[in-house]
Amino acid sequence: MGRGERDTIARGAVLHEAAQAVAGDHRRAVEAVRAALKPISDAAVTRELDAIPVARLQDVTEGRLRLGNVEKNGLGTVGRVLEAGPYRLRQIPGVGQRTVDQILAAARRLSEAVHETVAVHIDVDRPEPSTTALVMALHVLVEAGPDARRAVDRAAALSERLGPLLTDARPAAGRVRMLLAGRQKRAGAVTAVAEIRSLVDEAEQAGLPELLAQASVDLLRGSSSDIAAWVDFELRSAEYYSLLAEIAGRPPDTAAAEGFLPEEIAERVRTQQLDDSHRRVSLRGYQAFGARFVLAQRKVILGDEMGLGKTIQAIAVLAHLAAEGQSHFMVVCPASVLVNWTREIEARSALRVTVLHGPDRHYAFADWKGRGGVGVTTFDALRGFPAPGGGEVGLLVVDEAHSVKNPKTKRSQSVALWTERCERTLFMTGTPMENRVAEFRNLVQMLDGGVADSLGERDALAGSVAFRKAVAPVYLRRNQEDVLTELPSLQQTDEWEQLSASDEEAYREAVRAGNFMAMRRAAYLRPEKSAKLDRLREIVQEAAENGQKTVVFSHFKDVLGVVKAALAVGPTAGTPMLGPLTGSIPAGRRQQIVDDFAGVSGPAVLLAQIQAAGVGLNMQAASVVIICEPQIKPTIEHQAVARAHRMGQVRPVHVHRLLATGGVDERMVKMLEKKTRLFDAYARRSAVAEATPDAVDVSDTELARRIVEEEQARLGMTNARPPTSG
Repeated sequence: MGRGERDTIARGAVLHEAAQAVAGDHRRAVEAVRAALKPISDAAVTRELDAIPVARLQDVTEGRLRLGNVEKNGLGTVGRVLEAGPYRLRQIPGVGQRTVDQILAAARRLSEAVHETVAVHIDVDRPEPSTTALVMALHVLVEAGPDARRAVDRAAALSERLGPLLTDARPAAGRVRMLLAGRQKRAGAVTAVAEIRSLVDEAEQAGLPELLAQASVDLLRGSSSDIAAWVDFELRSAEYYSLLAEIAGRPPDTAAAEGFLPEEIAERVRTQQLDDSHRRVSLRGYQAFGARFVLAQRKVILGDEMGLGKTIQAIAVLAHLAAEGQSHFMVVCPASVLVNWTREIEARSALRVTVLHGPDRHYAFADWKGRGGVGVTTFDALRGFPAPGGGEVGLLVVDEAHSVKNPKTKRSQSVALWTERCERTLFMTGTPMENRVAEFRNLVQMLDGGVADSLGERDALAGSVAFRKAVAPVYLRRNQEDVLTELPSLQQTDEWEQLSASDEEAYREAVRAGNFMAMRRAAYLRPEKSAKLDRLREIVQEAAENGQKTVVFSHFKDVLGVVKAALAVGPTAGTPMLGPLTGSIPAGRRQQIVDDFAGVSGPAVLLAQIQAAGVGLNMQAASVVIICEPQIKPTIEHQAVARAHRMGQVRPVHVHRLLATGGVDERMVKMLEKKTRLFDAYARRSAVAEATPDAVDVSDTELARRIVEEEQARLGMTNARPPTSG
């Protein structure tokens, strides 16, 4: 054995050490989370047990216990019984050793059940040392991101292969060792060295040493400060809670996470591989299952309830197919979410995105045909593009697929033709379809004629189990209450909209006039062609179809008037609407409006001026919040959202902030994000800031003047009027 063999063994040993180091760093980071979680979890369990009457022990023992004397001696809860222990229980008259043993055994069984089910909720508005320690420990893993998880998984696989090979190759590390080894061990060493060389070369070509090194650095870096960790938690709370559920070992119910699919389909989905090399975001368990379902079943409807991350699941499928060598993909969606799709794909994956919309869409389409990537277009624009040849498009994604439920419309016919020509198709809709069998059948017909032909009205009448079984090959739907058991109760989405030509004209007039406030509400001045208003209607309609209540906030009374008029017609016309709740309405009357809103059975909409409704009112009946435009002070938005997202809220709250690209909204978001995020996060936790929202001053007048001047310059309005705030 020569120097080459020794060098190979040395290279293998270095790589093996790096792999073990990453695994150890990750293990220590996970243990830090568990250590921070334990006192919080124990305290939550204690509170739960202290709230369970001691009489519940009868249920555990099927009524065999006599607990009257126990209660009379002040041990009225299961928590008090466990705290008392066997000695104290034996002092109670009429309670013998056997009864003590039975009582404690039953109490411990209840305690174990509580331990398994108790949920830890992190209160961002009331941070304590224990929750701060937990958020900081989680921050390390969240910041390390998907690359660290990828590195840990690959390190484990590499260690499993390299460890035994290095042991077998040990005789080849020196001539004397090789001479002293027997013939069988020498042959084994030669084989092991060859395999180590192959493994190391493969790892180096894939950039694995660099991936492992970066993961170790990220896992050892720690949080820069507790404030930074809390701010990141607010921005990415879903990732924190998902990681927490995984580490705590309390994933959602498997059957629910898998949409109650028949076992044979669920098993096929579970065995489907999911490549994450082109993806930049981690998936929750149910999301990974959803992506695998799309891949395994090829042409499907993903009908998850609003807020469960259908877009992320679609991007995971796109990323997997790109890793497999597919080059062209198409996303079809309403114009109102086109910008969102573009930004999400760019942020969450390494895939190239081309917008196929607007006057230059045919040039963009030719560019997409030539260079590949993800084309994002609208239903109307799709009709003008030639349908692909077989196998040319790796995946067709149709968002808001209920828009093509009528087969007689041209948009439905266009989507049907593309679906026929694509190997894989994903229809997405958050609208529940179970009780609309005729419409649902039309969608299924595009994907699988056999399933559609077998689907009759009787399936809906037979109940949800029969329906799910009939459509299982093509339909997956999960509900929030089934899969978000450990996820946060607040999810925020920035809804970026491209201004329509009419919106743009109104906006330019406001900029030319130097009127900052008019610029902020220009997107609603011409309701008949308002992009923001179109998206607002869609959100309200989807919320109503899911039985959810919605609060719509705006700074401007006239915007609320426009919204009210828009919601009073069309698909949202039947939804009860209350308000507008404005500053001119007396405080007592405001609360009555909110109470009336809560008293509506089923969906409803409450319109509210954000300054008037942001303080003092509880709106926890709402689970959807829409903010019509960004506010100058972040505290105004935070306090308004807090009216719905507070104790008593039983469903996750989804906040949609409507934003227009390329103008005042984008400038406000960027300036305020950089200038006030850390300070605001700190200030909101102080007693002064909570009592006095205006304590956080971001110099409103100066900010307005600066934005107006920059917008006038961007639009080339040299002769425009000087800025005003009116």
